[in-house]
Amino acid sequence: MKYIQIKFILCTMFVLSPFIVNAQTVSENETDSLSSEKKTLVQVAFRKMAQSDLLGGVSVINMEELTKKNYNTYSLDNMQGYIGGWNGNSLWGMDSDNAGYLVLVDGIPRDANNVQPTEIEQITFLKGAQAVVLYGSRAAKGAIYITTKRGKTEGLSLSVWGNTGFYVSKSYPEYLGSAEYMTLYNEARANDGLSSLYSETDIYNYASGENPFRYPNMSFYSSEYLKKAYNRSDVTAEISGGGKRAHFYSNIGYYHQDDLFKFGEAKNNSISRLNVRGNVDVMISNSINAYINANATFYDSKSAKGDYWEAASTFRPNRVAALIPLSYIDPNALSAWDLVNSTSNIIDGKYFLGGKQTDQTNIFADYYAAGSSKWTSRQFQFDTGIDIDLNRMLDGLSFHTKFAVDYATAYTTSFDNTYSAYMPTWSNYNGKDVIVNMTKYNNDEKPGIQNVSESTDKQTIAFSGQFDYKKTFDTDHNVSAMLIASGYQQTLSAEYHRICNANLALQLGYNFQNKYYADFGASEIYSAKLAEGHRNAFSPSLTLGWRLGKESFLSGSNAVDDLMLSFSGSILHQDIDIADYYMYKSIWSQDYGWSWYDGSLERYTKSFRGENEDLTFIKRKEFSINLRTSLWQKLLTADASFFINSTEGRVITPNALFPNYFATGYPEASFVPYMNSNNDKRVGFDFNINLNKHIGDVDFTLGVAGTYYDTKATKRSEIKEFAYEKTQGQAVDGIWGLKSDGLFQSQEEIDNSPEQTFGGTIRPGDIKYIDQNNDGIIDNHDQVFLGKGGWYGSPFTLGINLTAKWKDFTFFALATGNFGAYGVKNSSYYWVYGDSKYSAIVRNRWTEDTKNTATYPRLTTQSGSNNFQTSDFWMYKTDRFDLAKLQITYDLPKYILRNTFIHGLSAYVSGANLLTISKERKHMEMSVGSAPQTRYYNIGVKAEF
Repeated sequence: MKYIQIKFILCTMFVLSPFIVNAQTVSENETDSLSSEKKTLVQVAFRKMAQSDLLGGVSVINMEELTKKNYNTYSLDNMQGYIGGWNGNSLWGMDSDNAGYLVLVDGIPRDANNVQPTEIEQITFLKGAQAVVLYGSRAAKGAIYITTKRGKTEGLSLSVWGNTGFYVSKSYPEYLGSAEYMTLYNEARANDGLSSLYSETDIYNYASGENPFRYPNMSFYSSEYLKKAYNRSDVTAEISGGGKRAHFYSNIGYYHQDDLFKFGEAKNNSISRLNVRGNVDVMISNSINAYINANATFYDSKSAKGDYWEAASTFRPNRVAALIPLSYIDPNALSAWDLVNSTSNIIDGKYFLGGKQTDQTNIFADYYAAGSSKWTSRQFQFDTGIDIDLNRMLDGLSFHTKFAVDYATAYTTSFDNTYSAYMPTWSNYNGKDVIVNMTKYNNDEKPGIQNVSESTDKQTIAFSGQFDYKKTFDTDHNVSAMLIASGYQQTLSAEYHRICNANLALQLGYNFQNKYYADFGASEIYSAKLAEGHRNAFSPSLTLGWRLGKESFLSGSNAVDDLMLSFSGSILHQDIDIADYYMYKSIWSQDYGWSWYDGSLERYTKSFRGENEDLTFIKRKEFSINLRTSLWQKLLTADASFFINSTEGRVITPNALFPNYFATGYPEASFVPYMNSNNDKRVGFDFNINLNKHIGDVDFTLGVAGTYYDTKATKRSEIKEFAYEKTQGQAVDGIWGLKSDGLFQSQEEIDNSPEQTFGGTIRPGDIKYIDQNNDGIIDNHDQVFLGKGGWYGSPFTLGINLTAKWKDFTFFALATGNFGAYGVKNSSYYWVYGDSKYSAIVRNRWTEDTKNTATYPRLTTQSGSNNFQTSDFWMYKTDRFDLAKLQITYDLPKYILRNTFIHGLSAYVSGANLLTISKERKHMEMSVGSAPQTRYYNIGVKAEF
């Protein structure tokens, strides 16, 4: 019923929207005035304000203008290249245990990936605490406000985009072929004191390649299975128009994307998305305006059954041949023919599915015969609001209210088949390999039943109501105020508690002659996660601003157009880092476990957690300074912020504060409660500098943006025996591990070194670690701080964008950089042990012959637990500089289109993710266990009617 109602609303709105607009239009001067004012307004919390009056902690991107020169497929794509404070993962490097920054689409909490760049007018990044205080708890990590486009009072207009492009894989992991794998596996067994598993004859047969079906050498990244490129195409239509009383905007878009695979069901893998958005604004009277926004998204993803990329990282090349030709079956092997003739899975009329006792299924056979699945997502979003001018009651007073209902559902439908796989018995007649018999595993079954699974749904209800007051007294005194009641509730399937945010907010602002500013914001928040009596908190924020550009000592300057300095102090209370409800409550459980005589078990009661009803909100305390300037008649504009914030009272179970008998290992029990304990500190700055210069016939715009932050764990509940073990005082995103001292070169060196206790027998070629406490033992007490992990974004993020316009051509380039963090090479590509698949990295292994040049430990068929510990042996710097985007756009001259129905025509070519400059480029561009990274090449056209 909900679907029918929402669809009816959408259909009615789009059918009627071109006709409900008033035929009257405003004059050209009125239109220019409105457009000019709109360009200078920035959406911030619950209001729009002039960009020149922003007091810091806010950055804005004009997406409507950006899209004209930079075609994107994701709303937040590489935004760090344009503004400071956003590093692609977080705002000002703020982490979160459960939820990060808040995304708002037209003021409603929604997903950024459900709105396309062509639908967006503006994106505002609310970084500072003072910028988000009115939103309450849920925006404590910052907020990103996406404003969709609206109709303009300039008659009816139609724009159409069409794009098609190709994704090209950057690289694939390199794995050893069968013969090399088998040779090195024998070596690994020898290292462990075991005999060889594969004979020289076996290795020769696998290496010869004469019969890859008997002696398989499976390469997952072969062109036999994968395309060189796959396509993505989209088309978007925008319709907008209006008169004096009403205007509307509609966006209808569709895209279809293929996949890399070229075999089996996987060659039909695809993603498709249809979106329909409509925004309608109506002037009901001179004092009442209303609007309705609606959006529907239909998303489908088809795929074969199984995870190909995961199998590619684990399935050894010599295990089984996925497809075996029927031609190898001896004509006289009647029993073998009887088996294959009974199967319904003869591939391309000439192959049967291979298998064996240990591999009765494999990913190739899955893609041919196991069936397929389809993930379906439907999202419907509706919001409406009324703006009332109350000047008759009080000059400068207005009222605004908004209500929204969103509904999203997703589910997977699948056809789940089973299939027969066959292990051939090979023989050789007169030098020719033939199959003389076969063993069958499993049965062919195609039930034809569509199964439904993974069904989820989410409902969002949001409401806000606010009184606004804005008045200028005696031309110099500008006063503003807002009183806001807002909240939203999200209901998630299979989740008992709803996600809620409810708060009252107050804003008071004053400026004198647009020169001296004071802005106070506060919210009273509520949380059901805390005990009664602790569920409310007051979050205040104060910002002071000074426009130095209007002072007498700068007002006549030829260099300084404008200069604004502001200072902010805030204390925000939040519960988004409180992981669950009722954490203040104790937990008790009964169990059986004690036996006093044969046949009896006694029940006992144990505590899992102590009680703490004083558990309270986590605080974000922040001080920030912002400087914004324009120089030499806007030749140079700059915006910079410095911030210090402290997250205090993170919730943990502080075992270090209680005697050790408050917790036991068996039976597992604890009286330790959750408490507000840990504190973190962040210090950093961001900047955004733009240079605008006309040189000859070319208009240049160069933008440089950056964000730097440093973290410190300022308080930790911990008991450490040695000072170097303490996390307090170190980076919050610290990587902790062992310091290595090369590889053991001999048994004598092992005997004369501290004992390494991570398991297994230590042999020459194993990693040697440094004994930090000189106790003669290498264990977890020898772990030290190794470097910053950059979990919430690299410590320093850089963005550079360049636009050059020459006549009707526009050249755009975007580059991003990330510096100052480290990573650990701990994927299965690097940590190779047991019977794992061998990657090319093992060619650099330690042997007696390579001991002086080896960069990889000895091979082992055991756990390798000593070598595969987090240590600086596996660390690398994640520093990188990426050419993220290049685009050339050509706008057909207007005079050519003068006598046509086409008002504008543009064509463009672009490339994305084109180049990475890094010492670790090969590693960074390689995906293990997941789809490869890609470059994207696109050609597009836009027409305006």
